[in-house]
Amino acid sequence: MKKHKVEFLVGLFALASLAALGWLTLQAGAGSMPSGETYLIEARFANAGGLNTGSSVLLSGVTVGRVENIRMEPSDYSAIATLRILSALRLPSDSMASIKTSGLIGDKFVSLSPGAEEAFLPPGARITMTESAVDLESLIGKMAFGAVDKAKESKDQNPE
Repeated sequence: MKKHKVEFLVGLFALASLAALGWLTLQAGAGSMPSGETYLIEARFANAGGLNTGSSVLLSGVTVGRVENIRMEPSDYSAIATLRILSALRLPSDSMASIKTSGLIGDKFVSLSPGAEEAFLPPGARITMTESAVDLESLIGKMAFGAVDKAKESKDQNPE
């Protein structure tokens, strides 16, 4: 009888652990947007590679919003990211938006850098001073193939 009680308690503990892990996974995946009133602004990027709907928007390392939508502007083939920002945050009109990576190959997020203008961005405004995502694969490819090309050039110049 005592053996069955221990097995039951171990099973109950395992189920509780799985439920807690599932809850934590859902919380981490959904992200936590600070509560309160929000407004929308847009940011134009030449390359928004890796940025997804729901990605965080950070200012000084603090989450101040989420990426609401990403679409392509047909007139100039740029990416327009719609950002939902807390209303308490008033961004100067010369603010800058950058796409950054958390860690070496982590998730992408938008980092805001406030400017120095006294005028503020109204809801629906577009940030045009942006810094696009860095394409890690193309950088690695340039380094790898660039090194091969340089080795070939030096061999061509100094044949033995």
